[in-house]
Amino acid sequence: MRMTSHASGDARRQGGVYKDKSKPAEIRSSNMNAAKGVADAVRTSLGPKGMDKMIQHGQDVTITNDGATILKKMNVTHPAAKLLVELSQAQDVEAGDGTTTVVIIAGALLDAAEKLLNKGIHPTIISDAFREAALKSVEIIKKMSIPIELSDRESLIKIASTSLNSKVVSQHSSLLAPLAVHAVLKVVDPKNDRNVDLKDIKIIKKLGGTVEDTELIEGLVFTNKSANVNGPKRLEKVKIGLIQFCISPPKTDMDHNVIVTDYNAMDRILREERTYILNITKQIKKAGCNLLLVQKSILRDALSDLAIHFFDKLKIMVVKDIEREDIDFICKTLGCRPIASVDHFTPENLSSAELVEEIQTGCSRFVKVTGIQNPGRTVTILVRGSNNLVLEEADRSIHDALCVVRCLVKERALIAGGGAPETTISYQLNNYARTVVGVDAYCIKEYANALEIIPSTLAENAGLNPVTAMTELRMRHSLGVNTAGINVRKGSITDILDENVVQPLLVSTSAISLATETVRSILKIDDIVNVQS
Repeated sequence: MRMTSHASGDARRQGGVYKDKSKPAEIRSSNMNAAKGVADAVRTSLGPKGMDKMIQHGQDVTITNDGATILKKMNVTHPAAKLLVELSQAQDVEAGDGTTTVVIIAGALLDAAEKLLNKGIHPTIISDAFREAALKSVEIIKKMSIPIELSDRESLIKIASTSLNSKVVSQHSSLLAPLAVHAVLKVVDPKNDRNVDLKDIKIIKKLGGTVEDTELIEGLVFTNKSANVNGPKRLEKVKIGLIQFCISPPKTDMDHNVIVTDYNAMDRILREERTYILNITKQIKKAGCNLLLVQKSILRDALSDLAIHFFDKLKIMVVKDIEREDIDFICKTLGCRPIASVDHFTPENLSSAELVEEIQTGCSRFVKVTGIQNPGRTVTILVRGSNNLVLEEADRSIHDALCVVRCLVKERALIAGGGAPETTISYQLNNYARTVVGVDAYCIKEYANALEIIPSTLAENAGLNPVTAMTELRMRHSLGVNTAGINVRKGSITDILDENVVQPLLVSTSAISLATETVRSILKIDDIVNVQS
């Protein structure tokens, strides 16, 4: 009898997992609320009139309205909320822009899913309907896109300007937008004209001046000054050598010591060191080099004071402490390989340039190399700013503009901004939902309504009445004006294409696809299992 009782108790406990219908619903609700909290945190940052966030981490302060940056620095602990942080990062990798948009759409879709769950619709049915709606949305948005060519620089600049208009540095968009377009077009791969590697564009930040002083340099910029004391600060017809060996006295291994017992031995060691360094500097001069780039060394001094003294005498400019991760970019720009030994320091391993000069800016200096012969497909953007906050935000804004232009290289089509595409999708999806039979129709309709969060938020952030704005916007789109959107500058509904508010097709398609995918993942979760590490 005892065994039977024990067995029936086990059966009850086993069955309890399946009888307790409230637990999956509670887990799902907890996940959705956490994720929606993240979306609400960045909602006010959307659009040109969006607010900035001040992020404090210890003594560091960051002011930005870039969604990916805000979420990356946010202290998020809930696993479902982390999914939205990763979603923003995925959008940043895929398109480079729309990082705030994608999170807001995901938050609105979660809200729609919660309403459907409360009506008793199964999560799997909602998930499948959302997938169908997302595919239909991408199809609709592609039909309303406008194809462009890379030769149409004016359109490319308009799109880069739209990206910059929502940033802290928006007043400088007339300078930064053409700069971003020129930079990306310069590094387009000639073998595959739909491929751009943004690693070929080096962004160098230098404190001093204003954002207006930012410039595009078809050459190299080194943030540190030349190592010379009395050497040249400006050279023409330059021969450049990039070395990975040290020009300093050799040292013993850490386990060994040299014990000097008398003055003569010490004198002999110093003479040998002097001769050793002098021979290296003479060989460098003999090869015709007058600009030496020295990689940073962690084992010993890459360049001794004695070596600098000899280089001053030989009129050779030296830039030292070049980071290892910068070597590939320098090699690609100069069209050379780094020299690992003084024995290989020969004229054929050198590169040529028209000019190298050390430039003074306020209390700091940097070295600029221009006029490189047979340069690689690389460019350098020198960003200037009055303080570190401005510098960091300018850097992020330029990166977003570069990514937007890269999107157009990958997929050469643009669409109107200002919430116009989302309103069109919402209107057409609602019409499509009427042709669908069963529960899916409710799900697709909720999905369509959720997408209106973008124009509604743009209107709200611009100080407009979102209800009035959305009513007028829906009316315009029902009349077939697919390019009608929220004009935040004029505070009204206008034809957004006439205002030059455009964005790449890839940004919108990526945002809808990624947001839907994330929401479907959250919907499918019905339990959280903690594992001890």
